[in-house]
Parts: sequence; structure tokens; C-alpha cells
Amino acid sequence: MNQFSGNFDPVTDKTSVPARARDWIKVLSNYREPSTSRSFYELGLTLGPFITLWALAWWSLSISAWLTLAISLCNAAFILRLFAIQHDCGHASFFKNRTLSDWVGRAIGVLTLTPYDVWRRAHAIHHSSSGNLTRRGIGDVDTLTVAEYEKLSRYRRFRYRMYRHPIVLFGLGPGYLFFLENRLPFGLMAKARYWVSAMGTNFAIIGALTLIWYFGGLMPILLIFVPSTLLAATAGVWLFYVQHQFETTHWEEEEDWDMHDAALMGSSHYVMPSVLQWLTANIGIHHVHHLYSRIPFYRLPQVLKDHEGLAKINRMTIRESIVNARLHLWDEDSKRLLSFAEAETMIATR
Repeated sequence: MNQFSGNFDPVTDKTSVPARARDWIKVLSNYREPSTSRSFYELGLTLGPFITLWALAWWSLSISAWLTLAISLCNAAFILRLFAIQHDCGHASFFKNRTLSDWVGRAIGVLTLTPYDVWRRAHAIHHSSSGNLTRRGIGDVDTLTVAEYEKLSRYRRFRYRMYRHPIVLFGLGPGYLFFLENRLPFGLMAKARYWVSAMGTNFAIIGALTLIWYFGGLMPILLIFVPSTLLAATAGVWLFYVQHQFETTHWEEEEDWDMHDAALMGSSHYVMPSVLQWLTANIGIHHVHHLYSRIPFYRLPQVLKDHEGLAKINRMTIRESIVNARLHLWDEDSKRLLSFAEAETMIATR
């Protein structure tokens, strides 16, 4: 884990890291203003290819089902990018006008199968409690400590291991989350506004699928809608997972938890090839996003360019992220995320 350094001057020192994560807030506030023209440009640059690939995939149905499937899988990249734009709308960082951001987010939510207002609230809870062991449960991946795991029965250990298995997390999980769980406002059922969000999105999705079925039958749904959405969902879940699940991530109990430290040190800087960075709307610069979520995604690279110290924090390559995917239990003593094998060895020697 990268350590904070003292005597930091954000104006003159571009390579060091401040003594406290909160010292970055004033610096990062200089990047928060979105450009309306740039935001519309990014939206068009994403929505245009998405619609074009949908049309090409539909046209190719008369030629080859395999060609249709290939085109639809390519379109998953633009669904993922649309979700990233919806994500910025939820943080009020995409447009200066909050109402415009919200309605653009709601419209995209139909394409991503994600009720916007429900997701926005759950994601806000995630940001306000990330890394807090006392407040786990909404908007995050279930993570137990070694001590908690040790106290579980054999059956409950088995259940947790199954939940954290790659087949469940990245195979079954994304489809369940986006096709089924998102249909109801789980965790927020007490308030009518979240039911309106979920049901409104559901009705819009049903309406769109009905039109697709009416004009094209079942094949466009089976060969275009389902595979493209499922692949985008899988990629999205992977990104969310690896950006907080790595060996030197940050977890503390409520009394020792600091939101800014947890945001900066508990989120990764996921380094990807430029094409993937573009398709994921710079979401890999996650530590900066978590520390100051009002920065538009297209301004995040400039933050790292201006402040090299931030670029060095929690850097993770794709290869390293695959290795980190085997880590599942937080050890409060060593402040490390451990594999099941490491945790079992630790428990056996106590």
C-alpha cells in the first residue's frame, strides 16, 4: 500500500501524496465542472455506435446467426460505456443541470436494465460507507473478516465460499443482478419513489422488448439483447469487484474509519490499454473518483497528468487484478485481503 507523505504542497509538488487524503479535496475541486458540449459529445459518441451496432446485428439476422451474435457481443462494450455515463449522471457530474443528468440517467437505465433512482441511492450508500466494516451490506460485494469467517459453521463457510466463487460472482451473478434483482428495489422497499423507479424502468423495458418482438420476433431478443446485455453486465461486475478487492485495500471499524482515507486507499487505479480505458469511461481511475465523485469521467486523466503522486497509488494491472480475484477475507491484524487458503492456515495455527 502506498503511504501518505507529509509536508505536501499540491501547487508545487506534483509527485508526492499528502499526509491526509482529505487534503486532496480542495485540489480536486478544480476539476469538478462538467462541459455541457463535451458531455453531449461523449453521449453521442457512445449512443451512436450502440444504435448502429444494434441495427447491423438485426440486419445480419438474415445472413448468419453467428454474425449477429458477434456483432451483439461487440455492442456490449458500448452498453458498458452507457452504464458509465449513467454512473456519472448519478453523481451529478455529467451535466451542470441536475434535472438533465437525472433524466438522461433514467433513459440510459432502460438500456442497462438498471432503475436509475434505486441504483443512485444504493451507490451513494456505497460511497459513504466504502471500507467501513461496521456498515456493510448495500451497494458492495459481501466481504467477511477472517475472525467472522472463523466463527461460521461449516455450512455457512461453504455458502460464503460459493458466493465468492468466480463462477457465481462473474458467471451467474451478473445475469441474476441485472435481469432479476434489479427488477425490485431491494434494500429500499420502504419508500415509494424507489418502487416508481423500479417499476417505471421495468415497464419501459417490457415496452421496448415488446416492440422488438413485434417487428422482429424472438431472435433479436435472444441473439442481440440477451448476449450483449449479459456480457456488459459481466464486465461491469468485474470492474466493480477488482476496484475494491485487492490485497492492500482499506477496511476499518467505524471508530477508526475515515471516509477520505477509505476512498483513496480502498479503491484501485486500474491500469488498462487506452481502448479499454475509453470504453470504460476512465472508471479505472477509481481512487480519484471515490475521493471526489463530482469530477466528470473525461477529466479524470487530466488529474493524474497534473498530479503524478495520485497516479502511483494502488496501481493495478489486468494481470494483477486476476491474481487479486482469489482474495476473499480481510485480516484486521495484517490489514490485508487474504485467500481462503491463507485464512485457513492462519485459523489452524491459532
